[in-house]
Amino acid sequence: MKTKTPQDTRILALADPVAAGLGLEIVRVRVMSGKKPRLQIMTDRLDGTGVDVDDCARLSRALSDVFEVEDPVSGEYDLEISSPGIDRPLTTLAHFARWEGYEAKIELDRMVEGRKRFRGMLAGVEDGNVLLDMDGEEDTALIPFDWIADAKLVLTDALIEADLKARGGNAPAQTEGDE
Repeated sequence: MKTKTPQDTRILALADPVAAGLGLEIVRVRVMSGKKPRLQIMTDRLDGTGVDVDDCARLSRALSDVFEVEDPVSGEYDLEISSPGIDRPLTTLAHFARWEGYEAKIELDRMVEGRKRFRGMLAGVEDGNVLLDMDGEEDTALIPFDWIADAKLVLTDALIEADLKARGGNAPAQTEGDE
């Protein structure tokens, strides 16, 4: 899920060791077409604590040097390095485990019980499966990680609060009308 095309996969192979050397992980790689292609790379710290502008700039400089030699995108293109954001994509089993207890949307590469899209609370991982608690279902769903085409966190108050806490900030105070 980190990549979608063979070109993305080649870029990931070049970028992964560079990012790891800087204490970062590559979350996702996409080459977006257009008049001038855009190479979009999402990154995070290996410990999942989030990146800042300096981290993105360091990775951009380091990757520019590698891409200048390897030329993974033909012609001119824009390199965009960014954080995955609060409602981040989940692209590895470790991401699903790290974000246990938060709401996620998952899209499969095949139909299961007449549907491809699922939404619920992440309940961890087990034997290569993502565990998902969905509203209206008594049992926890076991979704094979290999079947997942796309997954991301859902922006909720709990997720925003956790993000603020991780960044050392405080959640906004509730006012009387918020209850």
